[in-house]
Amino acid sequence: MVKKYAREPTTAKVAKSSASDLRVHYKNTYETCAAIKGMNVAAAGRYLRDVLAKRRCIPFRHHNGHVGRTGQAKEFDWTQGRWPQKSVKVVIGLLQNLESNAAVKGLDTEKLVLRHVQVNRAQKGRRRTYRAHGRINPYLNCGCHIELWATEADVAVKKTENKESKIRLTRKQQARTRLAIGEGK
Repeated sequence: MVKKYAREPTTAKVAKSSASDLRVHYKNTYETCAAIKGMNVAAAGRYLRDVLAKRRCIPFRHHNGHVGRTGQAKEFDWTQGRWPQKSVKVVIGLLQNLESNAAVKGLDTEKLVLRHVQVNRAQKGRRRTYRAHGRINPYLNCGCHIELWATEADVAVKKTENKESKIRLTRKQQARTRLAIGEGK
């Protein structure tokens, strides 16, 4: 049996989705998936639809050579961004598949949070282009593999407050508050 995912989740309440050998650019897809990691699945879908409509951009942080600047990237404290249409459409399709898988498992789709998002390079697709004087050059595409998990968000628990936990003292400060030997008699 071939290992399908890079790592396995620790909880049982998880929905997964993956795709292999996609004909979309690896670098664009990497940045698209990095932008949605940690988001709620519904919020990620809204964000990606806004990217398709060019209302928001994908910040290019890692693969950003010769990437133009846009004011929409200020939202992410960055300057460089793009709107990779094909990658966004593929990731939206995977998110829809993830929601369907969660619904089949009986998970609450409103509480799903993307915990694991990974994009790997695929083997290059080999084609050829014909040149002048009878020459032939390789014409390769740089595809990718994508895998996503989403788990139900944990319920936030408020931290109880007590007087001792508010003030943290160093060891030196604690020693100064203690009485010296022979004092206080």
